[in-house]
Amino acid sequence: MKQTIRHRVVLGAKRRQSGLSLIELMVAITIGMLVVAALLALYLNITRTNTEMARTNRLIENGRFAMQLLQNDVVHAGFWGEYVPPYDDLTVTAATPPGVPNGIPDPCAAVAAWDAAYQNNLLGIPMQGYDVNPPTGCVTNFATDRAANTDILVVRHAETCLPGVGNCEVDDSNKMYFQTALCELQGSAYRIATGAVIDAGGVNTLYKRNCVGTGTPPALPITAGTAADKRKVISNIYYVRNYPGTAGDGVPIPTLMRSSFDVDQHSAGQPLIEGIEAFRVEYLIDSANACGAANYALPNSPRLNPATCAVDANPILNVLPSNRGDGVPDAVCYAEACSANDLMNAVAVRLHVLARNLEPTPGFLDSKVYTLGDLTVNSNALSAAERRYKRHVFSTTVRLHNISGRRETP
Repeated sequence: MKQTIRHRVVLGAKRRQSGLSLIELMVAITIGMLVVAALLALYLNITRTNTEMARTNRLIENGRFAMQLLQNDVVHAGFWGEYVPPYDDLTVTAATPPGVPNGIPDPCAAVAAWDAAYQNNLLGIPMQGYDVNPPTGCVTNFATDRAANTDILVVRHAETCLPGVGNCEVDDSNKMYFQTALCELQGSAYRIATGAVIDAGGVNTLYKRNCVGTGTPPALPITAGTAADKRKVISNIYYVRNYPGTAGDGVPIPTLMRSSFDVDQHSAGQPLIEGIEAFRVEYLIDSANACGAANYALPNSPRLNPATCAVDANPILNVLPSNRGDGVPDAVCYAEACSANDLMNAVAVRLHVLARNLEPTPGFLDSKVYTLGDLTVNSNALSAAERRYKRHVFSTTVRLHNISGRRETP
């Protein structure tokens, strides 16, 4: 009898632990679905956040890279090896210093048209810009290839390294090079010609300081010496295009482009950095010094005492050239509004770049107004599709050491 009761108790306990009721199962499923939904929402939020952070990081990276690339080239503008334009040379005391540019050089001019006057302007105006009226005659058709309301920037200088030295491009007899004399007998002479012409030597060869002149005292022509170094001519044209590849390829991504001078003309524009939507340049002009406006029609001697703006009885105090600036900006101009006189006195530039994301942000609608110098980009005037992209302005000021440094008063 006791065994039967014990057996029934055990069977009853087993039946009570055999499973969940329908209500309990439904409650468990509901709680599980809530947990999964919460985890899914968390995962989606993290994914969206990471995606947006990646977009923002790429925007910042592209903007900074564009500024760094432009800055690294602009800072060398006006570098022509050891050459100093006579009008900017403190040792020249001529009544009218030679070498003053008389016009803005055409960056699309054929090499055959590079006469003495053009080369003089090329060396004296190493930077220039365009906005409304782009240059014509280049391989790149800037009138159709350039995005509206963006600047075109031309930067010129000599290569900072010698051909074949280190990572510098090897010598090419067909490309254009710059050579300047270091021989005192040859003064400030220079040559811009192909490598084949410069290497050929002859009566036009320019020499280093170990040159030997004819007769006593030594005079021209040079009878012996080491030929001066030559440096490749660098000329880059920067602009913004609405697409990175070819027109109509279905990828409307604004891109920073560069057309580089090669052999005898500027090549077709090559894409550099995607996501660059607008580009503006301010030219900072050194048009005066502490004692008045710059006037290169006057000699730089006698020099003035900057404290009194007069020739001092003590000549040691007369350190300020009376005909030129002091290396410090006094005015600003933009693109075609800059004259040849402005550009030859540009000692710094302020670069502005508007970068945008490469992909639109869901639910975002840009309503900001972006200022790039005197250029204003109002996102409210853009189409609804264009307003879905986030944007950011990057700006920096670059000093042209090769120009401003020559004008600083000790």
